[in-house]
Parts: sequence; structure tokens; C-alpha cells
Amino acid sequence: MSGEATRRPRTPRVDGFVAPGFEPVRDAFLANLRERGEMGAAFAVTWGGEPVVDLWGGPADSERGRPWRRDTLQAIFSGTKGLVALCLLMLADRGELDLEAPVARYWPEFAAAGKDRIRVVDVAAHRAALPGVAGRLSPDEILDPRHVASRLAAQAPETDPRAAVTYHPLTYGWLCGELVRRVDGRSIGRFFAEEVAGPLGLEIWIGLPAHLEPRVSRLVHGPDWGRRNGWDDAAFAADELLRRIWGNPELFGRGPIRWNEPRWHRAEIPGAGAIATARSMARLYGCLALGGALDGVRLLDRATLERGRRPVSDRFDPIAGDRQVFGVGFELQTDARALGPPQDAFGHCGAGGSVHAAWPSLRAGVSYAMNQMRDDARVDARAQALLAATYAVLARRAGGSG
Repeated sequence: MSGEATRRPRTPRVDGFVAPGFEPVRDAFLANLRERGEMGAAFAVTWGGEPVVDLWGGPADSERGRPWRRDTLQAIFSGTKGLVALCLLMLADRGELDLEAPVARYWPEFAAAGKDRIRVVDVAAHRAALPGVAGRLSPDEILDPRHVASRLAAQAPETDPRAAVTYHPLTYGWLCGELVRRVDGRSIGRFFAEEVAGPLGLEIWIGLPAHLEPRVSRLVHGPDWGRRNGWDDAAFAADELLRRIWGNPELFGRGPIRWNEPRWHRAEIPGAGAIATARSMARLYGCLALGGALDGVRLLDRATLERGRRPVSDRFDPIAGDRQVFGVGFELQTDARALGPPQDAFGHCGAGGSVHAAWPSLRAGVSYAMNQMRDDARVDARAQALLAATYAVLARRAGGSG
């Protein structure tokens, strides 16, 4: 064999399937591996409740040479927030939680320090002015959601006006998770497991069972990780609010990735800690795209779901430097189209590039999960290529609607 032949790059392996007509989605997935620097990833789509795309490829652990397999699990970071939003809406659907009521109705301690008028919907839409925890918070404390919730209950709202219109990356989960516990008695992880994942047969966990740890993919930083917003040491030193939100403690820096540690996988971190397969996330959002029912399982009434995906907060986030739109916990579309082309898409993206969403007008659920974390662009080119290819196929089949 010639030297030129031996140097020819191998075609990356893509496993899984696409339904007839969805071949362009597989082509986009392969192009991610070949041309866009993708490492390990999975992408899945359901249409009308049926799986039509289920792809995976690349390494699940590049250090150990472990390939991505059908059962590989992936951390989805803020994709967790969409799961928590669903739990809140299910309790509202049952009449157990009033979204317009003060949080203190269900969690009396929360009324401390002038928070008696903050409503459930304010907490769910990232406008409670509690984007970070006051006082030093150690990484170990993050693993105890009840402890952090008690700290937030005693804390006064931030006086910095930016706090009321900025994303609550971790505190959203602790606040909403404690609300679920106060109303229902179960932790957010147990509620989701018993009321959502179990009935729909989903491999999604907020608090991973220890025996599943060998299936979890290992996260790595992309070459430009942590540079897009320019949050260096000087920025953290100069801005107390920024430091509370993203540096107390710093969990998304360029150092060792704590999110790879098994004890972090086992913990219930409801703002960012869920672990799932893309296949299951697409099935869940496919259920929501159909109005909240699938295969004889109804999670909630269609009207309640519509309430959840109606805009509650539409603002420019001065910390993130982007426009953000939220319903009751769900991320909604902006001009960036992070959730894919359809205007009516809702769901939630995750740190590093993952996207998980319902496309109601096309009766579809989509999920992209990956292990190389990037933040070098406003929207991730890898996800956008897959979402655009999926949309093109579905829009043609729907006669151009969506």
C-alpha cells in the first residue's frame, strides 16, 4: 500500500439509523465529525411520537478509547431546566401549585428578607433577583440541594438591577426543586423518575444511579472554551454580581471538569445535573410537541403546557449579553434560533452546545448531546447543522409549514 493511501483519513463511524428520507440528517452528523471537530455525540428526532433519527458516533471517552455506544449517557447541563419546568407544570396541572402564588405560600421560610411577594412564576422565569448565592459556596455544598435552598431562603434579593433580568444558571434549579419538594414531598429527582421517566420509559436522571456510571461519557473542553464572554480573573474581581453567579464556586472554567466526577453524577443538581440519552430527550420533547401525551401516557393537559410555553420574560440579559425569552422554565425562541428553525420551538439548551426541544408545529422532538464543550459562537454550529437538516426534511413533508 502506498504512503499516500496509508495517510488517507478514515471515514468516521456513525451508528444508529435514520428513517427513509432523513438521510440528510445523517450526512450532517457525519459532517460534524469530519469537518466541524466533533468528538463524541448523539442526535435523535421523533416525529408524531415515532423515532425517525437515532444517531451516535465518536468517542465517549477519548482518553480510554471508549467509543460512543447506543446506551451511552451524557450530561446535559441546563437541559435539566426543561425537565424541572415540566415538573412544576405537572403540579400546576393537578391543582397543587399555583404559578401566580407567592413562593412563600408553599415555602414559608422563603418570605425572609423581603421576598414575600416573589411568585412561583418569577422564580421559574429567572426574574427572582436571586441569580447567585450570597456568601462563599463550596463545591461540596452544591451537592446538597436542601442546604443551598435554605441559604437562598434566608437571602435578600440582589439590589443590583441586573439581577432581575439575568439568567439564574444554578439557583433556578435549587429554587424550583425545593418548591417541588415542599408541594409534593418528593425530591425533584424522585418526582421526575416516578412521574415522567418511569411512565414514558426514559433514560433520563436527575441524580444518576451508581450502577449506571460506566455508561456516562467523559466531558472535554473545546479549544476556545471559556473565552466568548471574556470573563477573566479581572472581570470576576471587578463585578460582584458576575462573581456570585458564575464564580461561587467557578464550575465552568478551564480547569479540571468536576462534572465528570461520579459523585456529581449521583447528586441531584436540578439546574444543571441531569444525565440522559439524546434518544430519551427527543422522546420526551416529542411527547410535549404532541400536547403532553404519548403512547397512552398523559403528563399534563394541553392547556397547562400551552401556559408553560407562553412568554413570561423577554429581556436583554446584561451579564450574558444576549436576548433571552422564557416561559414557565422553558427556554423560548429568539432571533438566534438556538432551538432550531421553528418559531414555536421550546425546550432548553445546555452548556457546551447541547439542544433539546419540542417543535409543536411539526409534531417533533429533537435532542443533540455531545461531550466536547464549546462556547465559541452565539449558537453552536454542530447543533445548528443537525437541526437545519431535520427541519428541511420535516418542512417538506409538512408542505412547508412550521
